[in-house]
Amino acid sequence: MHPLDVVTLTPLMERTSGRREIVIGLLDGPVAMTHPDLVGANLRQFPGKQGGTSAQASSAACLHGTFVAGILCAQRGSSAPAICPGCTLLVRPIFETTAASDQMPSATPEALAAAIIETIEAGARVLNLSVALAQPSTRGEHALEEALDYAVSRGVIPVAAAGNQGMLGSTAITRHSWVLPVVACDLQGKPMNQSNLGRSLGRRGLMAPGEDITSLGVNGNPLTFGGTSAATPFVTGAIALLWSEFPAATPTEIRYAVTQASTPRRTTVVPPVLDAWEAYHMMKTHVRR
Repeated sequence: MHPLDVVTLTPLMERTSGRREIVIGLLDGPVAMTHPDLVGANLRQFPGKQGGTSAQASSAACLHGTFVAGILCAQRGSSAPAICPGCTLLVRPIFETTAASDQMPSATPEALAAAIIETIEAGARVLNLSVALAQPSTRGEHALEEALDYAVSRGVIPVAAAGNQGMLGSTAITRHSWVLPVVACDLQGKPMNQSNLGRSLGRRGLMAPGEDITSLGVNGNPLTFGGTSAATPFVTGAIALLWSEFPAATPTEIRYAVTQASTPRRTTVVPPVLDAWEAYHMMKTHVRR
């Protein structure tokens, strides 16, 4: 099964490629802006931020950022899923290196908090956080909580990777009640062994494909890897397409549709698989366009 079909995104993508007014904040590594499969995309990158130059094109950070950007906004027909190329991708680099391509990148809570606020103030409607926390501290996690509270006040939906440690538990990001945490599943919809699980993830989160996902590499060749970093943009992209189809919808209506479409009641540490097409029909029935 194709990853897009696992979360029933294909029929929604056939209806729309997204609207330019729907701005996705990508808090990740820098993106290879000149990649041929990103030419023509609605990309904006914060000037002067770390890793934001072509000099870092060979870094693991740029590899990760470009990979996630491809899942969201590559040209349709490319090697990447290319979920919502009609939307605007606002790239805010927050890290420079990762240990390996199969590991989640990390940022300090303070750096992530500042980036969240900055990206929201620049107009983002949904945030993609395929990132782990490094150097946790009480002060830093308090700053992060305040930044996520700011997202609540501005009606911005943060979508965050659950993590790849294969453990039960949450982080300062995923335990926040407004965040949509994403667990990685295989192509049969079963949770991957490496993906974190937990009560808050099962209660508020979603699963999306994180097994052998192919997207853009920085050198023009396709790249395949997985984990919760790869799963997260499937949920982000679905939200962007739904908001494109229903621009008058409130953030609460969008969240309700994607989280309740398949499984209204949550009783386990494993969240349900995203059902984007059912979420569309739920919104079509209950939300004005």
